[in-house]
Amino acid sequence: MKPLELDVFLCRTDNFGVLVHDPETGFTAAIDAPEEAPILEAATRRGWKITHIFTTHHHTDHVAANLALKEQFGCEIIGPINEAIAIPGLDRTMADGDSFLFGDHTINVIETPGHTAGHICYHFVDDKLLFAADTLFALGCGRLFERPAADMWHSLQKLAVLPDETAIYFGHEYTLSNARFALTVDPSNERLKGRAAEIEALRADGKFTIPTTLGLEKETNPFLRAADPAIRRNLLMEGKTNEEVFAEIRKRKDNF
Repeated sequence: MKPLELDVFLCRTDNFGVLVHDPETGFTAAIDAPEEAPILEAATRRGWKITHIFTTHHHTDHVAANLALKEQFGCEIIGPINEAIAIPGLDRTMADGDSFLFGDHTINVIETPGHTAGHICYHFVDDKLLFAADTLFALGCGRLFERPAADMWHSLQKLAVLPDETAIYFGHEYTLSNARFALTVDPSNERLKGRAAEIEALRADGKFTIPTTLGLEKETNPFLRAADPAIRRNLLMEGKTNEEVFAEIRKRKDNF
């Protein structure tokens, strides 16, 4: 089985567009559809025909180009069953625990409510790829619009059990702000300090911070580290539950 080919590019202001291409079948999936023109440019540049759109959630900045791409390519749009009514052009729904094939590549669907009520992530099992959209960012997580903090904490724990080498592709270039915030929560984390410096340099050069890996996030992302004693001491929350600590971190990031 030939490895998948990926193309990552910027859409809108800070959305990431991603095309995933299977060279054996010619299938090409857009991970969400934030904006028509950059997606078409990437597909044309690579000589790929878009056959699928894998929608993670219903927000406009992730579905805005669904209908235009479907009209042009006749692509199949797959998305979360619990947001089906809000996703333009949806053809096939997916629920938590569902699996499907993209050529010979197995994709597991992981429902991660928090940012929205029915958000899903796509885990390419054998390829060790996770498309997490607005659930898990590099050094961050999605803002809570439709579900409480405890639900998002549970969703993140579902992702945290994947292999550490899993490459995570996320929905927005928020990493510099996330890094600066993370240092306020976890200031004694040497690995985080080094990573923050690397991110400052990358963004100063105009380079993307995508992808990250799950192992790196577990070492440095405060939203995955609510149980860490140093973070709890820093927040004066040593006797609180993980959900309460996570909620406090999310609240602080909202006001950062």
